[in-house]
Amino acid sequence: MELSLEFWYLFPISVLIATIAMSTGIGGAVFFSPLFMLALKLDPKIAIGAALVTELFGFLSGLAAYYRSKLIDFSLAGSLLLYSVPAAMLGAFYADTIPPIVLKAIFAVGLVVIGFQLFNAWRAEERAKKELEHRKEFEGNYESELIDATGRVHHYTVCNKPMGKAFAAVGGAFVGMISVGLAELQEYHLVARCKVPTPVAVGTSIFVVVLTVLVASFGHFYEFAKVGGTALSQVLSIVVFTAPGVVLGGQIGPRLQKNLPEDKMKVSIAVLFMLLGAFMLYTLTI
Repeated sequence: MELSLEFWYLFPISVLIATIAMSTGIGGAVFFSPLFMLALKLDPKIAIGAALVTELFGFLSGLAAYYRSKLIDFSLAGSLLLYSVPAAMLGAFYADTIPPIVLKAIFAVGLVVIGFQLFNAWRAEERAKKELEHRKEFEGNYESELIDATGRVHHYTVCNKPMGKAFAAVGGAFVGMISVGLAELQEYHLVARCKVPTPVAVGTSIFVVVLTVLVASFGHFYEFAKVGGTALSQVLSIVVFTAPGVVLGGQIGPRLQKNLPEDKMKVSIAVLFMLLGAFMLYTLTI
């Protein structure tokens, strides 16, 4: 098996993608899967597997940074993992039974809808100027408290927990099948619906996605190893450059996130979701 150096340019691209992903909590595979399929002309199954393995390295790096910052709600993460991990296993197992174009279309539309609702939530907050009132409300009425490494106290209540578990299951299944979905659905539930502080939502989401992607990527990589030959060589030739890039970006993203205003983060994530969804719909016509 021979590794190729032709994909060296993926290193700087991976740094940029991982920085964006780790500062917003969006799964890097949302960027990598279309990149591998459109720019590198890879078979969708190989592209999805390579994207998952790449994303795993990036999320592990980002997870270490958020863990040091003490921004992970492990209790909340555990309740979501009970649904996302089994769903990811089922998704990976049944990935070949549903046409990828159907799954991509469903998820692309979902991204646009989620982004639009996130944007509307941000506009409502800006218009009503309720941010200060919201914080005062939860000073004496909240379910969860998390103190980060800087001593900042975050108060919040995770609303509609059945919806959160359902999103974890659906997102986990999508991760297993097309490499994307879990982080984006969690972002919508925790940030837009429950008003969980963005740093806590992002850190917790990354922890859940890491373990879920670990399960999903293992299944895909096992298939590559079993088949061997060109498929395995292609994946390794890509990952040898993307893995170091996302590890570096995984350290930059959390530091950047600390310096970004929370309200600007919300509108940035909303716009990014809509653009990604629109782009994924566009790729279906190519």
